[in-house]
Amino acid sequence: MTQQYVLVLNCGSSSIKFAIIQAATGEQPFSGIAERLHSAEALLKFEIYGEKIRLDIPNASHLDAVQRIVASLDDHPTLKSQLIAVGHRVVHGGEAFSQSTVIDDKTLEGIKGCSRLAPLHNPANVIGIEAAMSAFPSLPQVAVFDTAFHQSMPAQAYLYPIPYNLYEEQGVRRYGFHGTSHRFVTAEAARLLNKPLNSLALLSAHLGNGCSATAVLNGQSIDTTMGLTPLEGLVMGTRSGDVDPSLHGYLVDQLGWDIHEVVDMLNKQSGLKGLSGISNDMRTLGEEAEKGNKRCALAIDVFCYRLAKHLGALAVSLGRIDALIFTGGIGENAAMIRSKVLKQLGVFGFDVDETMNMQHGRDNNGCITTNLGPTAMVVATNEEWLIASDAAQLVHA
Repeated sequence: MTQQYVLVLNCGSSSIKFAIIQAATGEQPFSGIAERLHSAEALLKFEIYGEKIRLDIPNASHLDAVQRIVASLDDHPTLKSQLIAVGHRVVHGGEAFSQSTVIDDKTLEGIKGCSRLAPLHNPANVIGIEAAMSAFPSLPQVAVFDTAFHQSMPAQAYLYPIPYNLYEEQGVRRYGFHGTSHRFVTAEAARLLNKPLNSLALLSAHLGNGCSATAVLNGQSIDTTMGLTPLEGLVMGTRSGDVDPSLHGYLVDQLGWDIHEVVDMLNKQSGLKGLSGISNDMRTLGEEAEKGNKRCALAIDVFCYRLAKHLGALAVSLGRIDALIFTGGIGENAAMIRSKVLKQLGVFGFDVDETMNMQHGRDNNGCITTNLGPTAMVVATNEEWLIASDAAQLVHA
């Protein structure tokens, strides 16, 4: 049978991450990134069937980059001919989109309408969609939304305790993000546990430069840590996570900043970077903490404590914990972080198997705890594969 592939695009304001993925197996014969777009240093890097290629594309636009990506497939006509769709990661779907969707004019207008909720992300996503439509006019385009998985949250979880008309008129509510990752790893955890997803109570911790945790009951997100924007919730690489909302007014009054400077500081100069004064990279902080750097050690302690605290709070919505999943760059690779967090969650009875934890659960179906308490496990995320899978399913439907 002819294999069917999906081109997956993840467009940022100055970059495009891309991969061609076999929807059924996750195989990636082609992947890469176009970065520094709209600058003289614009660059295209990709790997195709093991061959690594780097091209300078000075001042390339998103459309230019997509056209160069298409041209790079000319030497592989069989692969190009097996493309059945283009799948797009879209950051914000608001309340308009609760599932992945084939893109038509109405869908595109809806994505544009959500730009007020994600002004740094959705406009770039739209540029990528329009570029792909131009480059692949005969292929279906599919949008997969970061927020869609969390549209199952009940009102008690997504509403802020502020005047209700701000929700009705301005859409001010908690939306949550990383939904594609949480959806993928919870399904994969159910497979590894050999249990139906619709019978499980799971906590999922996606930990990278951006971090969020989600409570998933019977396959549905019922609460999460990120809110109206990805700034709410956990300590992250450069984002603060939760702070007293009055901090904004305090800094405006005391330092003469405007509100946008405060928000910029909380997004770009806070989190691990702000606390340590050195880096937003957990690997660097771990190395420096071992050398005796107290601020790096403190940054790690705050990160772990806040994560444990939020996981404990999310457990309230579940009623029980069948498994806690660690994923993302930190979640999948930082054994020390997992160990500290699980020990702080001792009230739930987690008992870390340090040998399995150091091996990231690789020889134990991801499991890093003993049988004496609830299960904690490491599950590698693969958002791109889920986007490809959704796109293929929608095309066939």
